[in-house]
Amino acid sequence: MIICTGEAVIDMFQKNSPDFGDVFMPLPGGCSYNTSIAAGVLGASAAFFGRISKNFFGDAQIQRLREYKVKDDLIIRSDQNPILALIKTKESKTEYAFYDEGTADRLLSVDELPELPGETTCVMFGSVSMCMEPIASTIDTFITGLKSGVWNVSEALKLKTKLIVKNLKTPPVIAFDPNIRPFMIKDREAYIKKFERWVSLCDIVKISDEDSRYIYPDKTPEEALREMIDLGASLAIVTLGCEGAAALSRRGDKTEIKIKIGGIKIPRLADTVGAGDTFMGALLARLELSGKMSHNAVANLSADHLSDALTFANKAAAIVCTRYGAQPPALNEIEDFNP
Repeated sequence: MIICTGEAVIDMFQKNSPDFGDVFMPLPGGCSYNTSIAAGVLGASAAFFGRISKNFFGDAQIQRLREYKVKDDLIIRSDQNPILALIKTKESKTEYAFYDEGTADRLLSVDELPELPGETTCVMFGSVSMCMEPIASTIDTFITGLKSGVWNVSEALKLKTKLIVKNLKTPPVIAFDPNIRPFMIKDREAYIKKFERWVSLCDIVKISDEDSRYIYPDKTPEEALREMIDLGASLAIVTLGCEGAAALSRRGDKTEIKIKIGGIKIPRLADTVGAGDTFMGALLARLELSGKMSHNAVANLSADHLSDALTFANKAAAIVCTRYGAQPPALNEIEDFNP
């Protein structure tokens, strides 16, 4: 099972109304939330872990998860409102504004960390949740516990968390998508230090070319991959928009695999909302469904397996770009996609 944790927001999409001009239409969204849906709709066992409001927005978020076969057992319903993310698209460029003070998502506490289901194979985290407190510190504790193997009570107490992995035979693969929104980061240098620590805890890291420019402004995206591999990730990926994606993998025997796939020409661009989330969800689903979701398997992917996963994820992201908002495709849509 792939468990995605982080924010579940209400995306407010700008639309033009003949009566009122520009208006905003609410739809469930958020990086980790969207990633869980992208994985679930492709047939992978997926769940979302986080806090979701008890109000009608929260009901809509829960309903969408269920429609896409994402498990909601780990969700905590709360009295606070959800984050509102206003999204404005102009000339194919997307701008965001977040209203997040005192919201359900960001108030996730260590006391609310779950005992993971025994079938958990992967935990994915990231995005704006890692720029807000207390959720950022809570997820940090969660991921640190997974990486260190919180198998006994004394370790759990030291990390101030519950025995979150007592049902697991092996620690899950840890995947990270920073999905950076610079306006959410008050101290860039402090964030970069945290970013590099999170990368060091992960098996899989996926960044966008925009993320790369923010974190490593003096390096090419390919050089950024090298930085993340040297920090300890087994697989580092950078999405390059219309130019495709690139990946660098360091295998268990210390050999490396470099893969680059080209972009996909689509018939029309609606917007890019949810494209990166869909890429990540599709990538994780492909690994899960092909039996490659374990520390050893991720660390020893062949060039063919890695190329297949990247190509599959890139197609899924391309399809989302032809639709308004984050609407991940089903398996048959990816298989039939031939722009």
